[in-house]
Amino acid sequence: MGFMSWFGKKTSNSKQSQNPQSSNHEKDTYGQQLKGNFHSDLEQLKMIFERSSDIVFREFQLAGIQNGALIFLDGLVDNQIIDSDVIKPLLNVGNNGTFPQTKIPLKEMESFLRDPLIYVSQISIGKTMKEIVDHVLSGDTILLLDGINQALFISAQAWEMRSVEEPATEAVIRGPREGFTENLRTNTSLIRRRLKTPQLKMESMIVGRLTKTKMAITYLEGIAEHSLIAEVKERLNQIDIDAILESGYIEELIQDNPYSVFPQVNNTERPDKIVANLLEGKIGILIDNTPFALIVPVSFFEMLQSSEDYYQHYMVSTVIRWLRLFMLAGALLLPSLYIAITSYHQEMLPTTLLLSVASSRETVPFPAIVEAFIMEVSFEALREAGVRLPRPVGQAVSIVGALVIGQAAVQAGIVSASMVIIVSITGISSFIFPVFSQGIAIRLLRFPMMICAGTLGLYGILVASLILLIHMTRLRSFGVPYLSPVAPLDFSSLKDTFVRAPWWKMIDRSDQTGKKNRKRMNHLMRPRPPKPRN
Repeated sequence: MGFMSWFGKKTSNSKQSQNPQSSNHEKDTYGQQLKGNFHSDLEQLKMIFERSSDIVFREFQLAGIQNGALIFLDGLVDNQIIDSDVIKPLLNVGNNGTFPQTKIPLKEMESFLRDPLIYVSQISIGKTMKEIVDHVLSGDTILLLDGINQALFISAQAWEMRSVEEPATEAVIRGPREGFTENLRTNTSLIRRRLKTPQLKMESMIVGRLTKTKMAITYLEGIAEHSLIAEVKERLNQIDIDAILESGYIEELIQDNPYSVFPQVNNTERPDKIVANLLEGKIGILIDNTPFALIVPVSFFEMLQSSEDYYQHYMVSTVIRWLRLFMLAGALLLPSLYIAITSYHQEMLPTTLLLSVASSRETVPFPAIVEAFIMEVSFEALREAGVRLPRPVGQAVSIVGALVIGQAAVQAGIVSASMVIIVSITGISSFIFPVFSQGIAIRLLRFPMMICAGTLGLYGILVASLILLIHMTRLRSFGVPYLSPVAPLDFSSLKDTFVRAPWWKMIDRSDQTGKKNRKRMNHLMRPRPPKPRN
């Protein structure tokens, strides 16, 4: 409660410097302290919550001599707890003869109500209208008593929420099936279950003038760098916006280079992935009302790694990583290479293949670049339609539409059969990325590559690739080079980049984020056969 009040005051002060008129109006409306006059305070609260049918005002009398009221938001509280553990004890005050014949004084309010009467674990005190409004809208129940200029905040929050399910965007064959939900406390508990140590810290914040969205910054003390923790807090404290509805808002507002197409903040629905990154010295950001948590900092090669890579044999994981790198090159360059070779460098193809491609393009009236753009745009449209439509219908539209349109386009002579094959392989390649946002970036970069290939051939692809690499080497994620550990080169971290070394080889953490505590495990962990028995 103390931290929340301090943060609320700090946020209010920062807004006052930016928008004095709005801040003065808010201060006049909500900044007043309770007067202790029951009817006056209650009327002011009713004016604040006027035309709000879901706000409940339950008035009563303590032992027939002191007016009181409970204020809560219907739908965000547990009505059974309110009825049995709050209202019933309050209405029974004085029936056993223990209630004094005078009103409860201010100095005895908290102890009298908290200990003998209210059967709720979390109770706090507030004095201002703003505190009352914030707690009501957050799901707390407010108790007002006549003659007392303080309010009691009773935590009895409860609302409908989705149960813990397997993440839809990060399914695995081997690994935990639990995924984050839209409830912040459920998500923090999923992390606590995996890290049973007091080193795990979770600091609360509130962002959004209207939504007042709760967030939690989580990290491992003793592993995460203090400078990184301070940088994350500073960037989040600088956010001044009226609403935060999803973690994507935060992601755009805290990244290093907002004009880059590459994601500089990782997002995940998996608690085990968050925990694995915390153990590497990184920081997780959990946002209420969304199942997607954020991880900072991040590198390009981490976007090509799946949590399942660490749950199966290291040789299998290494081969799969090589496959992802190969498919990455295909998703980015395959249509461009087709355009460049068929338009400018036909001599690079074997004679038999060249004749086959030429015969398939004999009836096509468009140049290769126009043909590629027609197919790529059609494929992206089908993919987007499949995502937006209801799931059973969307799958049918995306699969049947691709088959029917592709076959009809080839028979009509609009595109060649070879181009359909190229676009199909490219589309499959773009789905192989474990992080969906990284796949979107590669899909977008494919079109500038095609334009360069259509104008300058292979030279255009080479120039565009160099520009792309230069941009990526200059890119940072919270100060960490985006291409680390390749650029700058760190040999000790390469064992978990292009390959996945066995666990008994990964003794140290990465130097970029885990330099404060490099030691991960004992260096004598390599399995060995048992000694022969005598």
